[in-house]
Amino acid sequence: MGRFRLRTGVRWKIAFAISAVSALIAVTLSVVVHNAARISMLDNAREVQMERLLFAQRMYETSKPKEPRFGTKINDPALPPQLDQLMRDRRRGTFVQEHRHGGPPDVWAAVPLANGDVLSLHIPFADRSARIMADLDRALVIGSVTVVLGGCAGGILIGAQLSRRLRKAAAAAGRVAQGNTDVRVREAVGGVVRDETDDLAWAIDALTDALHERIEAERRVTADIAHELRTPVTGLLTAAELLPPGRPSELVRDRAQAMRTLVEDVLEVARLDGASERAELQEIALGEFVERRVRTLDPAVVVRVVHESWVNTDPRRLERILGNLLANAARHGKPPVEVTVEGRVVRVRDHGPGFPGALLKEGPSRFRTGASDRAGRGHGLGLTIAAGQARVLGARLTFRNVAAEGAPEGVGGAIAVLWLPDHAPTNTGSFPVLRLPD
Repeated sequence: MGRFRLRTGVRWKIAFAISAVSALIAVTLSVVVHNAARISMLDNAREVQMERLLFAQRMYETSKPKEPRFGTKINDPALPPQLDQLMRDRRRGTFVQEHRHGGPPDVWAAVPLANGDVLSLHIPFADRSARIMADLDRALVIGSVTVVLGGCAGGILIGAQLSRRLRKAAAAAGRVAQGNTDVRVREAVGGVVRDETDDLAWAIDALTDALHERIEAERRVTADIAHELRTPVTGLLTAAELLPPGRPSELVRDRAQAMRTLVEDVLEVARLDGASERAELQEIALGEFVERRVRTLDPAVVVRVVHESWVNTDPRRLERILGNLLANAARHGKPPVEVTVEGRVVRVRDHGPGFPGALLKEGPSRFRTGASDRAGRGHGLGLTIAAGQARVLGARLTFRNVAAEGAPEGVGGAIAVLWLPDHAPTNTGSFPVLRLPD
Protein backbone atom coordinates (compact mmCIF):
# COMPACT_ATOMS: atom_id res chain seq x y z
CA MET A 1 0.00 0.00 0.00
CA GLY A 2 1.25 3.42 -0.90
CA ARG A 3 1.93 5.91 1.84
CA PHE A 4 -0.80 8.50 2.31
CA ARG A 5 0.33 12.01 1.48
CA LEU A 6 -1.55 15.10 2.53
CA ARG A 7 -1.28 17.91 0.02
CA THR A 8 -1.82 21.48 1.13
CA GLY A 9 -0.86 24.95 0.01
CA VAL A 10 2.16 27.00 1.05
CA ARG A 11 -0.05 29.66 2.63
CA TRP A 12 -1.59 27.18 5.07
CA LYS A 13 1.77 25.67 5.94
CA ILE A 14 3.18 29.11 6.73
CA ALA A 15 0.02 30.09 8.63
CA PHE A 16 0.17 26.87 10.67
CA ALA A 17 3.87 27.35 11.42
CA ILE A 18 3.43 30.97 12.53
CA SER A 19 0.33 30.07 14.57
CA ALA A 20 2.16 27.20 16.27
CA VAL A 21 5.15 29.41 17.14
CA SER A 22 2.84 32.21 18.33
CA ALA A 23 0.88 29.77 20.49
CA LEU A 24 4.08 28.35 21.99
CA ILE A 25 5.44 31.82 22.78
CA ALA A 26 2.09 33.03 24.13
CA VAL A 27 1.64 29.99 26.40
CA THR A 28 5.24 30.19 27.64
CA LEU A 29 4.99 33.90 28.42
CA SER A 30 1.59 33.43 30.06
CA VAL A 31 2.92 30.71 32.34
CA VAL A 32 5.98 32.78 33.22
CA VAL A 33 3.92 35.92 33.92
CA HIS A 34 1.34 33.96 35.93
CA ASN A 35 3.96 32.29 38.10
CA ALA A 36 5.96 35.49 38.54
CA ALA A 37 2.85 37.45 39.57
CA ARG A 38 1.71 34.72 41.98
CA ILE A 39 5.14 34.41 43.57
CA SER A 40 5.38 38.19 43.93
CA MET A 41 1.94 38.44 45.55
CA LEU A 42 2.66 35.53 47.90
CA ASP A 43 6.00 37.07 48.92
CA ASN A 44 4.24 40.32 49.63
CA ALA A 45 1.57 38.47 51.66
CA ARG A 46 4.28 36.70 53.69
CA GLU A 47 5.99 40.02 54.47
CA VAL A 48 2.71 41.58 55.56
CA GLN A 49 1.92 38.49 57.67
CA MET A 50 5.31 38.71 59.40
CA GLU A 51 4.84 42.43 60.14
CA ARG A 52 1.44 41.66 61.72
CA LEU A 53 2.91 38.86 63.80
CA LEU A 54 5.80 41.02 65.04
CA PHE A 55 3.34 43.74 66.03
CA ALA A 56 1.20 41.12 67.84
CA GLN A 57 4.39 39.82 69.54
CA ARG A 58 5.20 43.26 70.94
CA MET A 59 1.64 43.65 72.19
CA TYR A 60 1.80 40.18 73.78
CA GLU A 61 5.12 40.80 75.56
CA THR A 62 4.12 44.24 76.93
CA SER A 63 0.57 43.37 78.00
CA LYS A 64 -0.46 42.04 81.42
CA PRO A 65 -1.76 39.50 81.61
CA LYS A 66 -0.08 38.14 78.52
CA GLU A 67 -2.69 37.10 76.00
CA PRO A 68 -2.31 36.50 72.23
CA ARG A 69 -4.17 39.06 70.12
CA PHE A 70 -5.11 39.78 66.48
CA GLY A 71 -5.81 36.10 65.77
CA THR A 72 -2.41 34.85 66.94
CA LYS A 73 -2.05 31.56 68.82
CA ILE A 74 0.44 30.11 71.29
CA ASN A 75 1.85 26.69 70.36
CA ASP A 76 -0.73 26.10 67.60
CA PRO A 77 -0.89 22.30 66.99
CA ALA A 78 -1.67 22.95 63.29
CA LEU A 79 1.74 24.62 62.79
CA PRO A 80 3.29 23.23 59.55
CA PRO A 81 6.32 20.95 60.10
CA GLN A 82 8.57 23.33 58.13
CA LEU A 83 7.88 26.17 60.56
CA ASP A 84 8.10 23.82 63.55
CA GLN A 85 11.64 22.95 62.51
CA LEU A 86 12.53 26.66 62.30
CA MET A 87 11.11 27.26 65.75
CA ARG A 88 13.31 24.53 67.22
CA ASP A 89 16.26 26.33 65.68
CA ARG A 90 14.98 29.54 67.37
CA ARG A 91 14.39 31.23 64.00
CA ARG A 92 11.32 33.09 62.82
CA GLY A 93 9.83 32.44 59.42
CA THR A 94 6.85 32.35 57.06
CA PHE A 95 5.30 29.55 55.04
CA VAL A 96 2.63 29.19 52.33
CA GLN A 97 0.54 26.07 52.90
CA GLU A 98 -1.28 24.70 49.86
CA HIS A 99 -4.46 22.62 50.22
CA ARG A 100 -4.96 19.34 48.45
CA HIS A 101 -8.63 20.06 47.85
CA GLY A 102 -7.78 23.37 46.16
CA GLY A 103 -8.81 26.84 47.15
CA PRO A 104 -6.65 29.76 48.32
CA PRO A 105 -3.53 28.74 50.30
CA ASP A 106 -2.87 29.71 53.95
CA VAL A 107 -0.08 32.19 54.71
CA TRP A 108 1.71 31.31 58.01
CA ALA A 109 4.09 33.36 60.15
CA ALA A 110 5.72 32.17 63.38
CA VAL A 111 8.25 33.51 65.89
CA PRO A 112 9.86 31.83 68.94
CA LEU A 113 9.27 33.52 72.34
CA ALA A 114 11.77 33.89 75.15
CA ASN A 115 10.03 31.31 77.31
CA GLY A 116 10.23 28.67 74.58
CA ASP A 117 6.67 29.05 73.31
CA VAL A 118 5.81 29.72 69.68
CA LEU A 119 3.58 32.59 68.61
CA SER A 120 1.99 32.00 65.18
CA LEU A 121 -0.54 33.58 62.86
CA HIS A 122 -2.17 32.19 59.69
CA ILE A 123 -4.86 33.54 57.40
CA PRO A 124 -6.07 32.49 53.93
CA PHE A 125 -4.58 34.20 50.92
CA ALA A 126 -6.49 37.44 50.45
CA ASP A 127 -9.62 37.22 48.28
CA ARG A 128 -8.60 40.45 46.61
CA SER A 129 -5.29 38.92 45.58
CA ALA A 130 -7.11 35.85 44.26
CA ARG A 131 -9.37 38.09 42.18
CA ILE A 132 -6.34 39.92 40.84
CA MET A 133 -4.79 36.60 39.82
CA ALA A 134 -8.04 35.51 38.15
CA ASP A 135 -8.23 38.79 36.21
CA LEU A 136 -4.58 38.40 35.23
CA ASP A 137 -5.17 34.84 34.00
CA ARG A 138 -8.18 35.99 32.00
CA ALA A 139 -6.15 38.78 30.40
CA LEU A 140 -3.33 36.36 29.58
CA VAL A 141 -5.76 33.93 27.90
CA ILE A 142 -7.35 36.71 25.84
CA GLY A 143 -3.95 38.06 24.89
CA SER A 144 -2.68 34.59 23.91
CA VAL A 145 -5.72 33.91 21.71
CA THR A 146 -5.33 37.32 20.10
CA VAL A 147 -1.65 36.68 19.39
CA VAL A 148 -2.39 33.26 17.85
CA LEU A 149 -5.21 34.63 15.67
CA GLY A 150 -3.06 37.57 14.62
CA GLY A 151 -0.16 35.27 13.81
CA CYS A 152 -2.47 33.01 11.79
CA ALA A 153 -3.86 35.98 9.84
CA GLY A 154 -0.36 37.32 9.21
CA GLY A 155 0.80 33.88 8.11
CA ILE A 156 -2.10 33.58 5.70
CA LEU A 157 -1.31 36.98 4.19
CA ILE A 158 2.39 36.23 3.86
CA GLY A 159 1.71 32.72 2.57
CA ALA A 160 -0.88 33.99 0.10
CA GLN A 161 1.63 36.41 -1.39
CA LEU A 162 4.26 33.68 -1.74
CA SER A 163 1.71 31.16 -3.01
CA ARG A 164 0.41 33.62 -5.60
CA ARG A 165 3.93 34.26 -6.91
CA LEU A 166 4.65 30.53 -7.05
CA ARG A 167 1.40 29.86 -8.93
CA LYS A 168 2.27 32.56 -11.44
CA ALA A 169 5.72 31.03 -11.86
CA ALA A 170 4.22 27.55 -12.32
CA ALA A 171 1.70 28.82 -14.88
CA ALA A 172 4.43 30.60 -16.84
CA ALA A 173 6.66 27.51 -16.68
CA GLY A 174 3.73 25.45 -17.97
CA ARG A 175 3.39 27.75 -20.98
CA VAL A 176 7.11 27.36 -21.59
CA ALA A 177 6.71 23.57 -21.43
CA GLN A 178 4.02 23.85 -24.11
CA GLY A 179 6.56 25.41 -26.45
CA ASN A 180 6.01 29.13 -25.84
CA THR A 181 9.63 30.05 -25.24
CA ASP A 182 8.87 33.78 -25.38
CA VAL A 183 7.30 33.65 -21.91
CA ARG A 184 9.47 35.04 -19.11
CA VAL A 185 8.75 33.65 -15.66
CA ARG A 186 10.37 36.58 -13.85
CA GLU A 187 7.99 38.98 -15.61
CA ALA A 188 4.99 36.81 -14.76
CA VAL A 189 5.98 36.66 -11.07
CA GLY A 190 6.27 40.44 -10.70
CA GLY A 191 5.98 41.98 -7.24
CA VAL A 192 7.94 44.62 -5.34
CA VAL A 193 9.58 42.45 -2.68
CA ARG A 194 12.30 40.17 -3.99
CA ASP A 195 12.73 36.69 -2.54
CA GLU A 196 13.76 33.16 -3.52
CA THR A 197 10.86 33.02 -5.99
CA ASP A 198 12.72 35.50 -8.19
CA ASP A 199 15.83 33.30 -8.05
CA LEU A 200 13.70 30.37 -9.22
CA ALA A 201 12.19 32.50 -12.01
CA TRP A 202 15.63 33.64 -13.20
CA ALA A 203 16.87 30.03 -13.21
CA ILE A 204 13.85 28.84 -15.24
CA ASP A 205 14.27 31.71 -17.70
CA ALA A 206 17.96 30.90 -18.11
CA LEU A 207 17.08 27.25 -18.72
CA THR A 208 14.40 28.30 -21.23
CA ASP A 209 16.83 30.53 -23.11
CA ALA A 210 19.46 27.78 -23.24
CA LEU A 211 16.86 25.25 -24.40
CA HIS A 212 15.51 27.66 -27.02
CA GLU A 213 19.01 28.32 -28.36
CA ARG A 214 19.72 24.60 -28.55
CA ILE A 215 16.44 23.84 -30.31
CA GLU A 216 16.99 26.71 -32.72
CA ALA A 217 20.52 25.50 -33.45
CA GLU A 218 19.26 21.97 -34.08
CA ARG A 219 16.52 23.32 -36.34
CA ARG A 220 19.02 25.34 -38.36
CA VAL A 221 21.33 22.33 -38.69
CA THR A 222 18.44 20.13 -39.79
CA ALA A 223 17.23 22.71 -42.30
CA ASP A 224 20.76 23.24 -43.66
CA ILE A 225 21.34 19.50 -44.06
CA ALA A 226 17.98 18.99 -45.76
CA HIS A 227 18.61 21.99 -48.02
CA GLU A 228 22.06 20.71 -48.99
CA LEU A 229 20.63 17.26 -49.70
CA ARG A 230 17.91 18.63 -51.94
CA THR A 231 20.15 19.22 -54.98
CA PRO A 232 21.97 15.85 -55.00
CA VAL A 233 18.73 13.98 -54.31
CA THR A 234 17.04 15.77 -57.20
CA GLY A 235 19.99 14.84 -59.42
CA LEU A 236 19.82 11.25 -58.21
CA LEU A 237 16.12 11.10 -59.03
CA THR A 238 16.76 12.54 -62.51
CA ALA A 239 19.53 10.04 -63.11
CA ALA A 240 17.29 7.20 -61.96
CA GLU A 241 14.76 8.13 -64.63
CA LEU A 242 17.43 7.51 -67.27
CA LEU A 243 18.04 3.94 -66.18
CA PRO A 244 16.77 1.19 -68.51
CA PRO A 245 13.44 -0.39 -67.60
CA GLY A 246 13.57 -3.26 -65.15
CA ARG A 247 13.02 -4.23 -61.53
CA PRO A 248 16.36 -2.87 -60.28
CA SER A 249 15.63 0.49 -61.91
CA GLU A 250 12.19 0.63 -60.30
CA LEU A 251 13.72 -0.03 -56.88
CA VAL A 252 16.29 2.74 -57.38
CA ARG A 253 13.64 5.21 -58.53
CA ASP A 254 11.37 4.25 -55.61
CA ARG A 255 14.10 4.77 -53.03
CA ALA A 256 15.23 8.01 -54.65
CA GLN A 257 11.65 9.30 -54.60
CA ALA A 258 11.32 8.27 -50.92
CA MET A 259 14.52 10.13 -50.10
CA ARG A 260 13.27 13.22 -51.92
CA THR A 261 9.98 13.08 -50.02
CA LEU A 262 11.88 12.75 -46.75
CA VAL A 263 14.06 15.76 -47.54
CA GLU A 264 11.01 17.86 -48.41
CA ASP A 265 9.27 16.78 -45.20
CA VAL A 266 12.31 17.63 -43.09
CA LEU A 267 12.49 21.08 -44.70
CA GLU A 268 8.79 21.62 -44.00
CA VAL A 269 9.19 20.59 -40.36
CA ALA A 270 12.13 22.99 -40.00
CA ARG A 271 10.05 25.84 -41.43
CA LEU A 272 7.16 25.03 -39.09
CA ASP A 273 9.49 24.88 -36.08
CA GLY A 274 10.85 28.29 -37.00
CA ALA A 275 7.38 29.84 -36.48
CA SER A 276 7.87 31.90 -39.65
CA GLU A 277 4.98 30.36 -41.59
CA ARG A 278 1.90 32.51 -42.17
CA ALA A 279 -1.52 31.31 -43.33
CA GLU A 280 -3.16 32.77 -46.45
CA LEU A 281 -6.77 32.81 -45.33
CA GLN A 282 -9.78 32.33 -47.57
CA GLU A 283 -13.48 31.89 -46.88
CA ILE A 284 -14.50 28.34 -47.85
CA ALA A 285 -17.38 25.93 -47.24
CA LEU A 286 -15.63 23.38 -45.08
CA GLY A 287 -17.81 20.38 -45.84
CA GLU A 288 -17.73 20.87 -49.60
CA PHE A 289 -13.98 21.53 -49.56
CA VAL A 290 -13.19 18.43 -47.49
CA GLU A 291 -15.43 16.22 -49.59
CA ARG A 292 -13.86 17.42 -52.84
CA ARG A 293 -10.27 17.09 -51.63
CA VAL A 294 -10.80 13.69 -50.03
CA ARG A 295 -12.34 12.35 -53.24
CA THR A 296 -9.20 13.46 -55.07
CA LEU A 297 -6.80 12.04 -52.48
CA ASP A 298 -8.54 8.70 -51.90
CA PRO A 299 -11.93 7.89 -53.50
CA ALA A 300 -12.38 4.88 -51.19
CA VAL A 301 -12.70 7.09 -48.11
CA VAL A 302 -16.23 7.59 -46.77
CA VAL A 303 -17.08 11.31 -46.27
CA ARG A 304 -20.03 12.51 -44.21
CA VAL A 305 -20.98 16.17 -43.80
CA VAL A 306 -23.16 16.37 -40.69
CA HIS A 307 -23.30 20.15 -40.60
CA GLU A 308 -21.91 22.56 -43.19
CA SER A 309 -20.01 25.63 -42.03
CA TRP A 310 -18.09 28.47 -43.65
CA VAL A 311 -14.58 28.91 -42.26
CA ASN A 312 -11.77 31.37 -42.82
CA THR A 313 -8.66 29.22 -43.30
CA ASP A 314 -5.77 28.41 -45.63
CA PRO A 315 -6.99 25.80 -48.17
CA ARG A 316 -3.48 24.65 -49.07
CA ARG A 317 -2.49 23.94 -45.49
CA LEU A 318 -5.86 22.35 -44.72
CA GLU A 319 -5.42 20.02 -47.70
CA ARG A 320 -1.93 19.17 -46.45
CA ILE A 321 -3.35 18.21 -43.05
CA LEU A 322 -6.07 16.07 -44.60
CA GLY A 323 -3.57 14.36 -46.88
CA ASN A 324 -1.24 13.47 -44.02
CA LEU A 325 -4.07 12.20 -41.81
CA LEU A 326 -5.46 10.04 -44.62
CA ALA A 327 -1.99 8.73 -45.48
CA ASN A 328 -1.40 7.83 -41.83
CA ALA A 329 -4.77 6.06 -41.65
CA ALA A 330 -4.11 4.15 -44.87
CA ARG A 331 -0.58 3.16 -43.83
CA HIS A 332 -1.12 2.21 -40.19
CA GLY A 333 -4.87 1.63 -39.86
CA LYS A 334 -7.44 -0.58 -41.51
CA PRO A 335 -10.34 0.24 -43.81
CA PRO A 336 -12.88 1.63 -43.89
CA VAL A 337 -11.43 5.12 -43.39
CA GLU A 338 -14.09 7.71 -42.58
CA VAL A 339 -14.01 11.52 -42.65
CA THR A 340 -16.75 13.41 -40.81
CA VAL A 341 -17.33 17.15 -40.95
CA GLU A 342 -19.45 18.75 -38.23
CA GLY A 343 -19.39 22.53 -38.23
CA ARG A 344 -15.74 23.52 -37.79
CA VAL A 345 -14.67 20.06 -36.61
CA VAL A 346 -13.15 17.47 -38.97
CA ARG A 347 -12.65 13.87 -37.85
CA VAL A 348 -10.58 11.23 -39.60
CA ARG A 349 -11.12 7.68 -38.36
CA ASP A 350 -9.77 4.30 -39.32
CA HIS A 351 -10.62 0.86 -37.91
CA GLY A 352 -7.12 -0.33 -37.12
CA PRO A 353 -5.31 -0.97 -33.81
CA GLY A 354 -5.39 2.68 -32.78
CA PHE A 355 -2.69 5.20 -31.95
CA PRO A 356 0.18 4.07 -29.69
CA GLY A 357 0.09 5.19 -26.08
CA ALA A 358 3.17 7.41 -26.42
CA LEU A 359 1.52 9.45 -29.18
CA LEU A 360 -1.69 9.88 -27.17
CA LYS A 361 0.31 11.01 -24.14
CA GLU A 362 3.01 13.18 -25.72
CA GLY A 363 1.68 14.00 -29.18
CA PRO A 364 3.35 13.35 -32.56
CA SER A 365 7.12 13.05 -32.53
CA ARG A 366 9.35 13.15 -35.58
CA PHE A 367 11.07 9.94 -36.64
CA ARG A 368 8.96 7.93 -34.22
CA THR A 369 6.19 5.88 -35.74
CA GLY A 370 4.91 4.34 -32.52
CA ALA A 371 4.40 0.70 -31.62
CA SER A 372 5.27 -2.11 -33.96
CA ASP A 373 1.63 -2.81 -34.78
CA ARG A 374 1.31 0.70 -36.12
CA ALA A 375 4.83 1.45 -37.24
CA GLY A 376 4.98 -0.03 -40.69
CA ARG A 377 6.77 2.24 -43.12
CA GLY A 378 7.43 5.96 -42.82
CA HIS A 379 9.55 8.29 -40.71
CA GLY A 380 6.99 9.64 -38.25
CA LEU A 381 6.88 13.07 -39.90
CA GLY A 382 3.34 12.97 -41.31
CA LEU A 383 1.48 13.66 -38.06
CA THR A 384 4.22 16.08 -36.95
CA ILE A 385 3.68 18.14 -40.11
CA ALA A 386 -0.10 17.94 -39.71
CA ALA A 387 0.12 19.22 -36.12
CA GLY A 388 2.50 22.01 -37.20
CA GLN A 389 0.23 23.10 -40.05
CA ALA A 390 -2.71 23.09 -37.63
CA ARG A 391 -0.83 25.49 -35.36
CA VAL A 392 -0.22 27.82 -38.30
CA LEU A 393 -3.98 27.82 -38.96
CA GLY A 394 -4.67 28.61 -35.32
CA ALA A 395 -6.34 25.20 -35.05
CA ARG A 396 -5.73 22.24 -32.80
CA LEU A 397 -5.17 18.61 -33.75
CA THR A 398 -6.01 15.95 -31.16
CA PHE A 399 -5.76 12.17 -31.20
CA ARG A 400 -7.71 9.45 -29.44
CA ASN A 401 -8.65 5.81 -29.78
CA VAL A 402 -12.10 4.25 -29.79
CA ALA A 403 -12.97 0.62 -29.08
CA ALA A 404 -15.68 -0.92 -31.19
CA GLU A 405 -18.54 -2.56 -29.32
CA GLY A 406 -17.75 -6.22 -28.72
CA ALA A 407 -14.20 -5.87 -30.05
CA PRO A 408 -11.17 -6.86 -27.94
CA GLU A 409 -9.24 -4.12 -26.18
CA GLY A 410 -6.91 -2.22 -28.51
CA VAL A 411 -9.02 -2.89 -31.58
CA GLY A 412 -11.55 -0.34 -32.79
CA GLY A 413 -9.77 2.47 -34.52
CA ALA A 414 -7.89 5.72 -34.26
CA ILE A 415 -9.55 9.13 -34.51
CA ALA A 416 -7.73 12.34 -35.40
CA VAL A 417 -9.82 15.45 -34.71
CA LEU A 418 -9.03 18.82 -36.26
CA TRP A 419 -10.57 21.73 -34.35
CA LEU A 420 -10.56 24.82 -36.53
CA PRO A 421 -10.54 28.27 -34.88
CA ASP A 422 -13.58 29.37 -32.85
CA HIS A 423 -14.34 25.73 -32.14
CA ALA A 424 -11.44 24.57 -30.01
CA PRO A 425 -11.98 21.97 -27.28
CA THR A 426 -12.44 23.12 -23.69
CA ASN A 427 -9.93 22.61 -20.91
CA THR A 428 -11.74 19.42 -19.94
CA GLY A 429 -11.17 17.94 -23.40
CA SER A 430 -14.87 17.93 -24.29
CA PHE A 431 -16.02 17.99 -27.89
CA PRO A 432 -19.36 18.17 -29.77
CA VAL A 433 -21.39 15.03 -29.32
CA LEU A 434 -21.35 12.91 -32.45
CA ARG A 435 -22.14 9.21 -32.50
CA LEU A 436 -19.63 7.52 -34.74
CA PRO A 437 -20.49 4.20 -36.36
CA ASP A 438 -18.52 1.18 -35.22
